[in-house]
Amino acid sequence: MDLLTLPEVAQRLGIRVNRVRQLIRDRALATVDRDGSPLVPAAFFDDEGILTHLAGVLTVLRDGGYSDAEAVTWLFTEDDTLPGMPIQALHEKRHHEVNRRAQAMAF
Repeated sequence: MDLLTLPEVAQRLGIRVNRVRQLIRDRALATVDRDGSPLVPAAFFDDEGILTHLAGVLTVLRDGGYSDAEAVTWLFTEDDTLPGMPIQALHEKRHHEVNRRAQAMAF
């Protein structure tokens, strides 16, 4: 999984790093911690910006008790019922399927 630093995310989105931190606080993005630094998976973005339905899936998982690290792990774990990884399905605009599985996993 490719990971981006917060300055790299800011550059990719054309915003300031403080705004990226706000998106993380607002739970529109999830991070993983590597050596004390928050990093954002590059797959959370497409050519338009942040994946449209990512925040909704993250909300469902967090409401179900998943930490950010657990949510990221779930998004990047193969699911034979999709098939593929949930993050791939989000890129393929199959967010309804991903949300259903997230709801089932979280509750």
